[in-house]
Amino acid sequence: MSNLTESQEHVPQYSLAHLTLIECSAPELVYIAARAGYDAVSPRFIPMNVKGEYACYPADKKLVQATKTALASTGLSVLDVELARITDDCDPRNFEAALELGGELGAKRIIMSAWTTTRDDRNFLVDCYSETCQIAAKYNITVDLEFPTFSRIRTLDEALDIVRAADQPNGGILVDTLYVHLSRVDLAELLHVPAELFHFLHISDALPGIADTREGMIQLARDARLYPGEGCIDFQRMIERMPPLDYSIELPNQSRVTELGLEEHARRCLKHAKQTFGHVKSQRQ
Repeated sequence: MSNLTESQEHVPQYSLAHLTLIECSAPELVYIAARAGYDAVSPRFIPMNVKGEYACYPADKKLVQATKTALASTGLSVLDVELARITDDCDPRNFEAALELGGELGAKRIIMSAWTTTRDDRNFLVDCYSETCQIAAKYNITVDLEFPTFSRIRTLDEALDIVRAADQPNGGILVDTLYVHLSRVDLAELLHVPAELFHFLHISDALPGIADTREGMIQLARDARLYPGEGCIDFQRMIERMPPLDYSIELPNQSRVTELGLEEHARRCLKHAKQTFGHVKSQRQ
């Protein structure tokens, strides 16, 4: 990534990730994001079949058209789409419909993670990731590999190993601030990742204690994240070690949604994020 002058300083986009309001349809997500002040959305076009999920299937032409109408009427963009999972029976060709739709809507990224059941599958992971990158390249989309602490790829080093081995020009690594915390990533490790592999950041906060079970971590990640600034995550040191990025707010918290409603929860996510990240500047450009 080239250096930025003051006049070219990166102004981050703030995107509302679908998991934050997982029970919303994609059009609802867009309209709520617009009213709450976001720049973009990160819709789920590949379902994970989790409780309450309302994914937008590319084959659902009515819902797709409603999503396009929502984007056109609000002026919001699509930052990324999700979620391409590497499973034991993964066929990257099955991701193409979501990638084609993402490309049509102007998405620049797709998130990928690995959920295979064996540790002896590195070549399979590399092949699936590499093939997905090749398909995504047709739509000018990067494939950003994340490392949920309870998935097959659990650390930054493991993610970097797969991306490097695949050696695709549209490869990338997605850092989620919660997983940096849960995986106990040494922030100095961020400096070892080529800056061009970082495209955007998933942001949320958490309390200091780390769940000691997989179930506990899943419950936290999918249902109890905190607004930036409420917990212990050191965003300042993290951002200093990364290039200027866009931010996708992935912050599911069912108790906050119940208390505040969907739109107010989304609004407070953005308010806290801008308060926390608005003064933070990258030192690595």
